[in-house]
Amino acid sequence: MTGPAAPGKLPSDAVLSETGLEPTGRGRILLIACGALAREIMALKTRNGWDHMDLKCLPANLHLYPEKITDAVVAAVETHRHAYDRVFVVYADCGTGGLLQAACARIGVDMVPGPHCYSFFEGNAAFDAHSETEFDAFYLTDFLVRQFDAFVWKPMGLDRHPQLRDMLFGNYAKLVYLAQTDDPALSQKAQLCAERLGLAYERRLTGYGDLETELRARA
Repeated sequence: MTGPAAPGKLPSDAVLSETGLEPTGRGRILLIACGALAREIMALKTRNGWDHMDLKCLPANLHLYPEKITDAVVAAVETHRHAYDRVFVVYADCGTGGLLQAACARIGVDMVPGPHCYSFFEGNAAFDAHSETEFDAFYLTDFLVRQFDAFVWKPMGLDRHPQLRDMLFGNYAKLVYLAQTDDPALSQKAQLCAERLGLAYERRLTGYGDLETELRARA
């Protein structure tokens, strides 16, 4: 790979066509993240002035196929790590059964701790405390409220077979909306999601929780 171009001189067309203008690598951090977190990460980058952090998102719909997450993350790390001082994986376990954490340890990159984004948005400690009693809660984040049909309703077949609702959600008692932003429109939509599922509704304004804490620790 060619190094950075001399001042005032652009890299070759071949380099530009592959990577665009290359990062210098000095102090730069690559965040390889779930696409479901893109809006929140960009908001944190802007709010905190983390211009030295670049973001590479993998498709959010990998969550529908968690067995594919680990290989996709490893491939992204290996593709991009040469251009950065550090790489940070902005995924929790996300249904990989520990495989993602093991892979990150093997290739020498850190990742966000916790079982899933519900946990780190609320704060892993707080979520663990709630989990002792909330066996019957179904959780949504800002992203999942916005994408409820694409990530919940349709993949579960409820658009075609609404009678599946009792089988799929009969053991749930409430929908808990873990809100990253104080958005009345999203809150109203989350309440409608609860009604569609026949569940009681609860909203908790979490902000960015441990996501912000973890990014700040690496900034």
